[in-house]
Amino acid sequence: MRTFQLIALTCATVTAFSFGPSGARRQTVQMNAETPSFKKVLATAVAGIFTIGGFNLPAQALTKSEVNSLSYEQVKGSGLANRCPEVIGEQSISLSSGKKYKITDLCLEPKSWQVEEEITVKKGEPVKEFVNTKLMTRQTYSLDGVSGTLEVKDGGAVFTEEDGIDYAATTVQLPGGERVPFLFSVKDLVAKSTSAGPIKPGFDFGGSFTVPSYRTGLFLDPKGRGTTTGYDFAGALAGLQTGAIGKGDEELFKENNKKFDVLSGDIEFAVNRVNADEGEFGGVFVSTQPSDTDMGAKTPKKVLLKGIFYGHVEAAQ
Repeated sequence: MRTFQLIALTCATVTAFSFGPSGARRQTVQMNAETPSFKKVLATAVAGIFTIGGFNLPAQALTKSEVNSLSYEQVKGSGLANRCPEVIGEQSISLSSGKKYKITDLCLEPKSWQVEEEITVKKGEPVKEFVNTKLMTRQTYSLDGVSGTLEVKDGGAVFTEEDGIDYAATTVQLPGGERVPFLFSVKDLVAKSTSAGPIKPGFDFGGSFTVPSYRTGLFLDPKGRGTTTGYDFAGALAGLQTGAIGKGDEELFKENNKKFDVLSGDIEFAVNRVNADEGEFGGVFVSTQPSDTDMGAKTPKKVLLKGIFYGHVEAAQ
């Protein structure tokens, strides 16, 4: 059955209906005299993401200036804090060679999450494909406030990430029910473009970034084992430490010897909107990165993320 949504608007309420194979869902928000504008009420009412045919679509996008005009109470509980602003315009931002710039307020909002899984075996070789997943994390999976330097050199532009909310713990669920946690990250990103600019629709850049361990050194597993604290092995398995020829611990070596895995991922950005007056640009991104390793106990899965991004560029001081 095809899934679609309908938004019913009246002078007193904003009601959103989502129809699909599982039935209808309804959400209603009452309007009052304190409402600053109908548009902002609509944004607050349906700012949550409605699922249509397996793809997450925002009910309404807001520009950076519109988001900044909202009060804390208007943003609280609406889901807007997890959303990236929209850029309006198809202009261009010039970049001068040898001059340094700064990208601020870089925001990345994933729209789809896929995990590579073995789906069949052909001629003795496993066949893997990216399968769709169900997002289990609430509205805290976007990255925001990321900043860094942008410099034109060697015939291209280079962005070096330095600060901001550059990673977020996220969990998705595979069709079979298995949950895959991972740290959505752009930490220590060094992204290069093939041209020196200007930043305009069609401008693209990308590179590698660091994916820190999903768990920190102070984390203890259900048996009290950890990296910097806790037990070296499960209490009931102490006898394994004195097994034959010292090999009694081989079976549980990865479980007992926790480690802080630092892996890497790759990301590509493509600009499709530019507002030169405000120094804003936005577009889409595609990122591949590993999932959690359970502190070295499991082989990480490959996660594919696709979404939108927003950024602001200005001359460095």
